[in-house]
Amino acid sequence: MRSTHWQKSTYSPDGSNCVNLAAAPSGHLLLRESDDPATILTTTPTPLRSLIQALKTAAATSPSTFG
Repeated sequence: MRSTHWQKSTYSPDGSNCVNLAAAPSGHLLLRESDDPATILTTTPTPLRSLIQALKTAAATSPSTFG
């Protein structure tokens, strides 16, 4: 059985409040938060890319909301 290789976001400088990402053998992407590693969200690249783009757009138009 293959173990999951989790990567920490580069936007998470310390050991807490981190977002982790891993690739599943099925091609899906796995997301979890360091505060609750047992809760794992599963997605694919296209919806994740859309979410990230929407968050970046929202941050650019409302910087006080995200920062």
